[in-house]
Amino acid sequence: MPALICGSLAFDTITTFPGRFSQQILPDQVHILNVSFLVPTLRREFGGCAGNIAYSLKQLGGEPLIMAAIGTDGQDYLARVRSWNASTEYIRVVDDSYTAQAIIITDIDNNQITAFHPGAMQSAHLTAVPHRDDISVAIIAPDGRDAMLQHAQQLTDAKIPFIFDPGQGLPMFDGTELKDFISKATWVAVNDYEAKMLCDRTGHSLESLSRSHLKGVVVTLGADGCDIWQQGERTHVPGVKAEQIVDPTGCGDAFRAALLSGLERGWRLEDSVQLGNRVGALKIASRGGQNHRLEC
Repeated sequence: MPALICGSLAFDTITTFPGRFSQQILPDQVHILNVSFLVPTLRREFGGCAGNIAYSLKQLGGEPLIMAAIGTDGQDYLARVRSWNASTEYIRVVDDSYTAQAIIITDIDNNQITAFHPGAMQSAHLTAVPHRDDISVAIIAPDGRDAMLQHAQQLTDAKIPFIFDPGQGLPMFDGTELKDFISKATWVAVNDYEAKMLCDRTGHSLESLSRSHLKGVVVTLGADGCDIWQQGERTHVPGVKAEQIVDPTGCGDAFRAALLSGLERGWRLEDSVQLGNRVGALKIASRGGQNHRLEC
């Protein structure tokens, strides 16, 4: 059955800094920060959370429905999605706007600095969650602020269970808004940094958040795997060792595609995140968010 993916479509400009950010940024001088990173390599890739999730989900045998907005420069992206035999029915083309753009710098420790221009993503709220009986699960990934708020309510009204995955969009929301998202969601997925911010802003611990209607809070830990919180109990799911570490861009999205795939099939949450760890380890061996091949 289809899975609705609410999030961004973007073009990623990916560069590599052959050093460490920590050696270039002086902690006691951040109030006058003025740094420049020499990046000898540069690539332009298809990206955005919704596109990356859909790419992996399709390879896992799923049926992704992308709900996103692109600009007039996004025709190549539409063609790419169609090349997967995936639907573009809910991708809105916004006139007089560029498709969202992410500029990513990665250092040798796989730390990343990203600059993001939202572009057409700011009009994503103009597309409403479709009235369909066959959508089994959804995810709210980083998107325009209004889109994330409205789509959460629309999914709730449609009684479609969804993962709340605020990602790098989390700082856009205050504690009250985040608690409202959580009250509507069925699962919450964050990385360890986002988990700390989520707890700080809501005033709740991961344990207390999980002692609720939620079927699970998933906290990804990179190479260390992830933690699952269910009704106050934490379960650690070990990571999968990657054969090669090339580029972390899109690893979290690949994980979430596997999580969606498992939940759509009715798997236990632990089994779904185990698949997510495997897919993330496969993705990190390829550059960009949509060039890996999954043979799970």
